[in-house]
Amino acid sequence: MSAAQRAVDGFLRASFPWYGLDEAFTGPRRLMQVGTAADGTVQHGAMGHGDEPSIRSEAGGAGAEKERFAVVVTVAASPVRRSGDGTGVLDATTVSSAAWLAGSGLLAHTWPAQLDHSLRDDWLEQQTETAFELADDLAGPAWSMLSLPVDGVPTPFHYRESEFGWVLAGPTGGGVHVGAYGRGMSAYGLGFSAVKDLGAYV
Repeated sequence: MSAAQRAVDGFLRASFPWYGLDEAFTGPRRLMQVGTAADGTVQHGAMGHGDEPSIRSEAGGAGAEKERFAVVVTVAASPVRRSGDGTGVLDATTVSSAAWLAGSGLLAHTWPAQLDHSLRDDWLEQQTETAFELADDLAGPAWSMLSLPVDGVPTPFHYRESEFGWVLAGPTGGGVHVGAYGRGMSAYGLGFSAVKDLGAYV
């Protein structure tokens, strides 16, 4: 089975609707990856829009600066629940979960030009911890509020910018939370909608 087919199969196994940019976005779309629980249940996934993001400074500086992409992360909303084997409790998924996945996703495509390979792992660990703390404090000063359409309905999102790009997260009416991250595309003009045809992303 090809990697592309495995990606499609992963998205098809989800029991919740996927979200992407709405029809106002006319550029290329692609499936990225899904995240699963230990029992194989699909819990979240990401869909790419625009350029395929490269690790920033590896793309040759100027080229990376011109990248225009937005990645939309869909997270199944769920309450605190027992783990599949009955031995523990799984945390609830919330808008903070979407913010965390989006924040760490942006970092995965970032490599500050002043770092060498040996330091990037340390930098990434430190920044990822910071992203987690920020996602856990959506009411904090790092975030502002932004209203964007979800299935045509104005919806409040938590939004923050950094030197690496922007991150946002908010709810939907479809039993999922949406996060997004990007560079080179303004978050202010985006809209989200449920994906009716995965074929547009293959």
